[in-house]
Amino acid sequence: MSGPDVGKVRDYARQLAGIMSGNSHLSNVVFDWMEPARVVKVDVLQDKARQLGVTSQAIATTLNAIVDGSSVTQVRDDIYLVNVLARANAAERGSIETLRNLQLSSSNGQSVPLAAVAQFRYELEQPKIWRRSRLPTITLSAGILDSVQAATISDQLKAPIAEFSAKLPPGYAVNIGGAVEQSGKSQAPIIAVVPMMLFAMATLLMLQLQSFSRLFLVFAVAPLALIGVVAALLPSRAPMGFVAILGILALIGILIRNSVILIVQIEQHRNDGQSPWEAVVDATEHRMRPILLTAAAASLALIPISREIFWGPMAYAMMGGIIVGTVLTLLFLPALYVAWFRIKAPDQTDGPDADKMPISETAS
Repeated sequence: MSGPDVGKVRDYARQLAGIMSGNSHLSNVVFDWMEPARVVKVDVLQDKARQLGVTSQAIATTLNAIVDGSSVTQVRDDIYLVNVLARANAAERGSIETLRNLQLSSSNGQSVPLAAVAQFRYELEQPKIWRRSRLPTITLSAGILDSVQAATISDQLKAPIAEFSAKLPPGYAVNIGGAVEQSGKSQAPIIAVVPMMLFAMATLLMLQLQSFSRLFLVFAVAPLALIGVVAALLPSRAPMGFVAILGILALIGILIRNSVILIVQIEQHRNDGQSPWEAVVDATEHRMRPILLTAAAASLALIPISREIFWGPMAYAMMGGIIVGTVLTLLFLPALYVAWFRIKAPDQTDGPDADKMPISETAS
């Protein structure tokens, strides 16, 4: 919650906390700063200070030594020198009487009590104010009660927060932070280069395949591998975040490579003189073992990192996508090739045993 006026930002933050508390998945809504604290104000009487020969620097140095502490010596810790600070205890630091009796050194060498050159009073003020884009900003955080992802809760709160934001005066705004914001920042560079990546892939594949039809067949399998990604992420409860997207991008390359290998093998068999149907069957049988072994090796290699918190989502996404994508490459892609080019199965009567079939005679 951001805005120019601190008081209004606090009021709007309380209202926003009520909206967040209404979500059944959240609990313990807290603020990073909110309540004001009591402080001691010291007003220096400059006229009296000059008459008594006390400078503002001397007053500031004495107060800092009592409140923040001053270095009196150093202690060596291995290769480091650690400063030892001396300051008043907590009760004395917050007591006006202690501050009144502080002795200051004047220019003529005499001691002057701080009460002679300053006035003291208690006030309430914000001990700290966090700013975002130079505006006072209160960050609201909440704990998640169950296994629901932060992005899901953010989507659930999007409508009520948008309605609340529409009622805010100009200059005040609500922004989503936390894991959702960081995820968006990490995914933005990837999304920006995806169109260029797809264009480069399509260009290279077009140079290799030299056919729009075969290019479509190669790209047709990759999106279907998301079935395996979802099937792997849901049981493992791994989030669909930055590293999972990296795994999906790597998965696309693996599946397109397998598809290209199979399509090129089919075309090679056809160029060698085989019939289209036999070329599809022989190419699939010929490439089945290498593709399956490659998929098995890649999936088994991802098992050690599947239990890692950071790399786990990528491992599950790639394992599920590789397994399902490999099956689709060996089953769906040949069937799609046959359907796309309208290849018909050879007639069973034209087989090698056709001459052994009985011939029926018709009486005239």
